[in-house]
Amino acid sequence: MAFKEYGDHDALGLAGLVRSKQVSPRELLDEAVARTERVNPRINAVVVRHEDYARRQIDEGLPDGPFTGVPFLLKDLELLDGTRTTFGASLYKDFVADHTGTLAQRFLKAGLTIFGKSASPEFGLMPTTECRLHGPTRNPWNTDYASGGSSGGAAAAVAARILPVAHASDGGGSIRIPASACGVFGLKPTRARNPTGPDKAEGWGGFSCGHVVSISVRDSAAMLDAVHGPELTSPYMAPAPERPFLDEVSRGPGRLRIFFTDKSPYGDAIDPKSPLPSAMSPSYSKHRGIMSKNARRCCRSTLRK
Repeated sequence: MAFKEYGDHDALGLAGLVRSKQVSPRELLDEAVARTERVNPRINAVVVRHEDYARRQIDEGLPDGPFTGVPFLLKDLELLDGTRTTFGASLYKDFVADHTGTLAQRFLKAGLTIFGKSASPEFGLMPTTECRLHGPTRNPWNTDYASGGSSGGAAAAVAARILPVAHASDGGGSIRIPASACGVFGLKPTRARNPTGPDKAEGWGGFSCGHVVSISVRDSAAMLDAVHGPELTSPYMAPAPERPFLDEVSRGPGRLRIFFTDKSPYGDAIDPKSPLPSAMSPSYSKHRGIMSKNARRCCRSTLRK
C-alpha cells in the first residue's frame, strides 16, 4: 500500500479494505510502524512500542470486529497484559502490566492491533504533554507548538497520520484540548458510558473517562458502539442509547442551540482579542442557523450552588 493511500482512509475505511482482502492487517501494521519511525523523532507522540504484541495478535487470529486489522495506540495510562505502561512517570518507567484493563479488552475485541502507547503527562494530570520521563510531545502542524494534553500523544499521532484513531481519555479536557490543538476529532463521552475497570470503579467521581481521538466523526461513533457499556465493577451506568451511535452521524441534528457568555463568572477581564463575542453575534448565529443565548445568568446561578 502506498503511503498516501493509507493516510486517505479513516479507521472504518482501513477495516473495510481488510474485510475485502485488498490489504492485510500485517501490511497496515507495517505501514503504521514505518510512519512511526519516520515521524515520531520530530513529534515524540509514541513513547512505548510493542510491535511484537500486535504481530502476535495477527498471528493468533484477530476477532471479527468493526475495526479488524486497524493499527492502534493506547494512551500511556492504560494497562495491557505483558506490556509496559509508564504513566508518564519515572517511578513507573519499567512497570509491566500483569493484566489488561476492561477498555483495552474491548479495543482488542473490536479487532484493533495495539502496537504501542502514546505520550501522556505524569498520570494524565496536565493540559499539556511534557513529562520529564519522555520529554515534550510536539504539534505536527508546527513543532514549535505544544500538542495539548493530557492525550497529546494520541492527538499528535492521529494528526500526523501515524494512524487514524487512537485511545484517549478526558477528565477536565484531556481529549478536547489536544483535539483542538492538533485539528482532530475528539469527543468526551457521558460519564459511565465507557468502562474504567477493573482497577477502579470510576475516575474523578465520574469526570474522567476513556474514548478516542480520530480523523473522522464516524470512527468516534463506531468506536463508542464497540466499547460502551457497564462492567461488573461499575457503580452506575449511563442510559442506553436509543440507536447505534454510528447511526447518529447521518441524522440531521435539528436546530442547534449554544449557550455562551462573554463575561467571566469570576469577574476577570476577557482578552479583547477573543473571537467569542463576534463568533456568537446575532448575525453569525443567523447565518449558521444556530439559536444562541447568553448564558451569563445561567453561569452565575450554577456557581452559587
